[in-house]
Amino acid sequence: MERTHYLYFLLALPLPLLLLNKLKRRGNGLRLPPGPWRLPLIGSLHHFHPSILPHHAMADVARRFDAPLIYIKLGEVPVVIASSPDAAGEVMKTHDVNFATRPWSPTTEVFKVDGEGLVFARYGKLWRQLRKISILELLSVRRVQSFRGVREEEVGRLVAAIAAAAASPAGEVVVNVSERIAVAIADAAVRAMIGDRFGRRDEFLESLAEGIKITAGLSLSDLFPSSRLARLFDGRIRRVVENRRKSFELMDYAIEQHEQRKATMAADGAVEEEDLVDVLLRIQKEGGLEVPLTMGMIKAVILVTGSETSANTLQWAMSELIRNPTVMQKAQAELREKLQGKPMVTEGDLADVRYTKLIIKETLRLHPVVPLLLPRKCRESCKIMGYDVPKGATVYVNVWAINRDPGYWDDATAFKPERFEAGTVDFKGTNFEYTPFGAGRRMCPGMAFAQASMELVLAALLYHFDWELPGEMVPNELDMTEEMGITVRRKHDLYLRPVVRVPPYVTP
Repeated sequence: MERTHYLYFLLALPLPLLLLNKLKRRGNGLRLPPGPWRLPLIGSLHHFHPSILPHHAMADVARRFDAPLIYIKLGEVPVVIASSPDAAGEVMKTHDVNFATRPWSPTTEVFKVDGEGLVFARYGKLWRQLRKISILELLSVRRVQSFRGVREEEVGRLVAAIAAAAASPAGEVVVNVSERIAVAIADAAVRAMIGDRFGRRDEFLESLAEGIKITAGLSLSDLFPSSRLARLFDGRIRRVVENRRKSFELMDYAIEQHEQRKATMAADGAVEEEDLVDVLLRIQKEGGLEVPLTMGMIKAVILVTGSETSANTLQWAMSELIRNPTVMQKAQAELREKLQGKPMVTEGDLADVRYTKLIIKETLRLHPVVPLLLPRKCRESCKIMGYDVPKGATVYVNVWAINRDPGYWDDATAFKPERFEAGTVDFKGTNFEYTPFGAGRRMCPGMAFAQASMELVLAALLYHFDWELPGEMVPNELDMTEEMGITVRRKHDLYLRPVVRVPPYVTP
């Protein structure tokens, strides 16, 4: 009997706190979106297990409440998540200006010490200036097209390396497709930046991977930004500081390598198309900007090359094709029929190739590599879908959940590139059921750059090779576990056996 009373007493303990919390919510006059019950201090953290990735957990909460918006508190931080196309449209179109800025967590503040780049810059004069430079100078269609030769050369090297490995007499040859793709994409991106392959490329890739790993989730300081104690005991902040230091050291080296190369070319009387660092240094020298362009800003801009997102998308595409061999065979048949044995795939060859592009679209639907997009901050309180979003709240759009919603997609979890054949839905920011690059003012400006790289790499891999799983593995056994950072990649690298079908061009 005494045990029963003790149990009732324990169960009743939280009731005053819950009642107080409910009265506070009524008292502030806000109609917040629904969400799981919260505890003092930690908010909603107890509902999110570390083993469940955030976009999965948030999708589960949205389904449980059957709501387009949900409200949670991660420690001190109020968070609103949009999980329907209508809610996404409200955030990224109807109230776009109100959600156009970025929240600066303690982790973000470390990365912007030496200068803000476009990705995390707050909405204002600097952001507008960087956005204009990116759209008109760095990532315009003409500029992206000017790097066509670079992309084709790097893809040629990728194909030649895989073909050489496949020709090895050492029995069954298995290649690390994840690593090969990451290197090819990084080399193409860095060459566009500095005009040459990076002399410290392996260090750069390691630093990039470390940065993505340590920014996964929220640190203690991010959860309790007002607490000096949290910052004091937050070991991850120290890792972030070291990663930023290493990253900017590598950017210094890249710019130095760029300047040395330019000096050598000038001495030889050689003339070459501007690379992206040339453009930024020219703009800095010309002046006349509302906000002066510092070297810190230039480093911050070139640090975010976008190679990680493109490489991850291609890894997911190859994974899905292995799991869906009839889709792979259809893409290969189209490419081989159009190219008729050509020893090299060029971007000009892809003008009339449709199915490979549909595969990339379907991959971006099932595996958006930034599944919650980048966070936005509510500048002023407003209403979304009839709910109040408080000023200062961090806002996410769960595109992973929206892209898999059976209310908008037939057979939503199946890999079916044909669903995009009609061309009525695209990723250019006007169809809010499908926004892997975001929409509105904070839409990714590097979409054309990424698209060109992804299409050429995937087409070349499918045209030149057949692909098989190693050993006795069957397609449905392929591990598709995700690993979360700023982007979502495969937890384990993809290893496949290549079989050469169309021999590539080999440089004499």
